[in-house]
Amino acid sequence: MTLDHRLSPEHEELRRTVEEFAHEVVAPKIGDYYERHEFPYEIVREMGRMGLFGLPFPEEYGGMGGDYLALGIALEELARVDSSVAITLEAGVSLGAMPVYRFGTEEQKQQWLPRLCSGEILGAFGLTEPDCGSDAGGTRTTAVRDGDEWVVNGSKSFITNSGTDITGLVTVTAVTGRTEDGRPLISSIIVPSGTPGFTVAAPYSKVGWNASDTRELSFSDVRVPASNLLGEEGRGYAQFLRILDEGRIAIAALATGLAQGCVDESVAYAKERHAFGRPIGANQSIQFKIADMEMRAHMARIGWRDAASRLVLGEPFKKEAALAKLYSSTVAVDNAREATQIHGGYGFMNEYPVARMWRDSKILEIGEGTSEVQRMLIARELDLPAA
Repeated sequence: MTLDHRLSPEHEELRRTVEEFAHEVVAPKIGDYYERHEFPYEIVREMGRMGLFGLPFPEEYGGMGGDYLALGIALEELARVDSSVAITLEAGVSLGAMPVYRFGTEEQKQQWLPRLCSGEILGAFGLTEPDCGSDAGGTRTTAVRDGDEWVVNGSKSFITNSGTDITGLVTVTAVTGRTEDGRPLISSIIVPSGTPGFTVAAPYSKVGWNASDTRELSFSDVRVPASNLLGEEGRGYAQFLRILDEGRIAIAALATGLAQGCVDESVAYAKERHAFGRPIGANQSIQFKIADMEMRAHMARIGWRDAASRLVLGEPFKKEAALAKLYSSTVAVDNAREATQIHGGYGFMNEYPVARMWRDSKILEIGEGTSEVQRMLIARELDLPAA
């Protein structure tokens, strides 16, 4: 068997459509949103009309009937131009809507997915807490059953899409009990936006992703119906591990897009910028830098598409997702640094896209599992001795 990562006609049509949208709609406007630290509602609404938020979901729930490969293609093309827009889509789909689709009841799917798929509302995934980032098993947020309701108390940090005007729900992980030996039972609970006691803090002041929404959340005696439990009680830990495995493929596609965008911008600049009487692209040192950047982006693309193909085919993909996320995020940082160097002083000016790419790249080595966590996962899949 050989792996063929060339796109089908349908996937290639999607790629061209999103590429055109990214260059004609996103590129001319996103710089202003970014500098104002403003969420791009107009762009997000257009993405909803295009069906991008429903790409991997069945048509019966308002989706486009596509797959995870389609989502990755869209994320890569968006991130070639801007990562704030791309992460809004990634978090809205893989973290916001996917838990409802994977683990929700039929009633929950009918209630939430059509609006999530249309982009009418955004969903968020409340996992990370101030005192336990990568140690998700150390969750301190609690949910106590009181009759026909859950009473949620605690806080979450670094939650994307959680405080926009169109945020509809946050899926929160919380300790709902203890095993006989004292281990926490972690469950997932849907908390609709606007529920009394659910407070959304002001947006963080971030290094990058300045046109995306990221906030801290707090829950003070927040009451939601018992039917808002997502999946089985005590299965929340296993559920979010599955969601994160899938999400790493999406982040890898986004990182690949940023890496390729650095190539795009560097090639254009190397042709236009003249020094000592000729384009700087005529210098072999610049050519070699850009050739290495293209090589890295190409290999990152093969990695995330391989992981996505395994997911779509129902094959094991955990190791491949971790490999793709680790490599592509490293590549994004490397390419952003080189693109900035090629642009010289202009690379340090925010009016040039590579400045955004440089600022946006570092979080890719942190979010949805740090590079260190990816190495742990890969080593575990190789059946190496436990540390």
